[in-house]
Amino acid sequence: MRMRKYLVIYEKGRDGFSAYVPDLPGCTSAGATKQEVEQNVIEAITLHLEVMKDSGLQIPEPISESEMLVLAEK
Repeated sequence: MRMRKYLVIYEKGRDGFSAYVPDLPGCTSAGATKQEVEQNVIEAITLHLEVMKDSGLQIPEPISESEMLVLAEK
């Protein structure tokens, strides 16, 4: 089994949390709590990849990276 590592971006909103996967356009999830959205996005990624495979589409290689930048305020 081949393992792939996808970047997931989490955002906190007024009504809960959302997540998206930059390397899998259209792959998103939401939940009331961060824990819920973390569980939901795993399912979303799994289903997204299954649909792509079943449709004969090529699974994209993960290319996104992240980094936290700290900027000093003036």
